[in-house]
Amino acid sequence: MLAAHWDSRLIAEKDEDKSMQEKPIMGADDGATGTAILLEIANMVKENPIDLGIDIVLFDAEDQGDSNGAQTTWCLGSQYWGKNPHVPNYKATFGILLDMVGAKDAQFGLEGFSFANAGEIQKKIWGLARGMGYSDYFQNFKGGQITDDHYYVMTHRQFPMVDIINMPKDPTTGKTSFGHYHHTHKDNIDIVSKRTLKVVGQVVTAVIYKESDGSF
Repeated sequence: MLAAHWDSRLIAEKDEDKSMQEKPIMGADDGATGTAILLEIANMVKENPIDLGIDIVLFDAEDQGDSNGAQTTWCLGSQYWGKNPHVPNYKATFGILLDMVGAKDAQFGLEGFSFANAGEIQKKIWGLARGMGYSDYFQNFKGGQITDDHYYVMTHRQFPMVDIINMPKDPTTGKTSFGHYHHTHKDNIDIVSKRTLKVVGQVVTAVIYKESDGSF
């Protein structure tokens, strides 16, 4: 199963310009990039069929939560889908979630919930990416546990899912964040990199084709 959220945030509470904080953001990275990669993968698999069933799920209302409220205010689409899947008793072999996967100089660390619940698959993906020459993107530092769509998929559907999410690490403090543009109007096309999109797209593509031929 491949997934992303396609919504973008309706407010920009982190924007430096307070007059713009109540206006919806473009979400060029946080929303559009994961969706774009999955749509392209869907086109590619259609043109180059493989012996593997792939479900692509686009979640809504991932990014409309209360920044000062409960974690359950986030990821409403995946919470609902997890309890009401499109197929009764649905379960995939494993899943990959793409979130904020297009920024320039993105750093994809080892997200905590993925590490704890889908560690072997995460290790394989990162190893494959690094073998493809993408170690500058797929880095081996451990990030925090992020309440993202994969968490609710794993909680309710009980299969492993890995979150590929940009979490740049501050070289001074060692702490990770979502980047300077997160939930601001700087999340526009200017921060999106064709190379980053290519890297993530190629890695996910390699995973599914290798899974199909038994070499993953």
